[in-house]
Amino acid sequence: MTTLSVAGARPLPDAVDRPRVLLAPITITPSKPLTPSHLKGLLWADVMYRATRPLADVAFRYSHTTYHLTEQTLGFWEFLDRTRGTDDYADFTEERIGELYVAFRAAERAPAQALLPYAAAVERGWVHPVSARVLQMWSEHYAALGLYDPGLLRHQPPGLDLETALDRLTGLDMCLDHRAVGGPVYLDLTRFGLPLRQLVTSDGRPNYLACALRELIPLAPDFDEVVLLYDHQLDSDYLQLERVLAALGPRVRRVSVGRVPIDGQIHSARHGGWQGLHAGPLLAAARAEYPEDAVRLGMRLYFIAVLGPGWQQSFRADLLLQSVKRAARLLDTAGPEPEGATLQDRLAQHRKDHVYVDPYRLTSRLLGKRRSAATADLLRKVFL
Repeated sequence: MTTLSVAGARPLPDAVDRPRVLLAPITITPSKPLTPSHLKGLLWADVMYRATRPLADVAFRYSHTTYHLTEQTLGFWEFLDRTRGTDDYADFTEERIGELYVAFRAAERAPAQALLPYAAAVERGWVHPVSARVLQMWSEHYAALGLYDPGLLRHQPPGLDLETALDRLTGLDMCLDHRAVGGPVYLDLTRFGLPLRQLVTSDGRPNYLACALRELIPLAPDFDEVVLLYDHQLDSDYLQLERVLAALGPRVRRVSVGRVPIDGQIHSARHGGWQGLHAGPLLAAARAEYPEDAVRLGMRLYFIAVLGPGWQQSFRADLLLQSVKRAARLLDTAGPEPEGATLQDRLAQHRKDHVYVDPYRLTSRLLGKRRSAATADLLRKVFL
């Protein structure tokens, strides 16, 4: 077997024996605008996917269908039907829908019984018109940003139903099921020093982690590496998910990305505060001054390289536009790969002991002084 030899990088199998990578970013509930924190995660995942593909066979799993079953989505749909009847959401803006979601989060929750018809409909492929409207608007933002679309508008059910997923966990000695006595179901990783984590409430509602297990348990064994890309505030849940998936065979990599503060404060989108600071107006402002390719590259420069993986820097619209301006210059001066170098060589330099390419290391390199960092081939295949 031949390999590519790259200083500081892991030897890479040739095309006959390419590693298999599953990239599984955290999903965003389709109930609000795409905030700076959401954009950061989406752009990070996109660059990771596109930069890793020349080096490995990469599957990008991002299914809204799987996570519609969580209470925050089903509850929102039930709340709207109960309080607003038969509203037509076809002309609603993201901000208007986001305001309704904020109202839902502040209201009293419906009983679990009221959500059962919604859950059954989701399993058959149904999506409430309000979320269908949001996903349609998001698909337009994806197109403007040049993001890979993993199937926003498709029905993509998880490979296992809930009972089968819990049976698999029981087989791994990782499930503590109290439903027979009217209690909840827990993920039990106490032998690894981790606390019990509830998966299903006593009234039958699965949480986000339970949905993730339904999706990833059947997929993980087919891959050499599973990459979990998620919000840093969910470290504890993703540590538990890592333990389960690693027991199925693959190497599991957790990559946490910090949220983007607004005026020094990190707030959940459920509380609002995103008016004028979401994908729609940010894209419109950038596209009013710069061409499409400069906007796509500039967004990636800002949300990946400038903000970095942490959560220390607040969002600044002026720096975002400066990044787009810098992107325009990079595009104007991009040249060919240096003689004797290949795109695969360049990308492989931005790995450590993992197969996936680190988006921050790769993107921040574009802001260095070496002109060869921004070659036309790299920009076209990874950033545009």
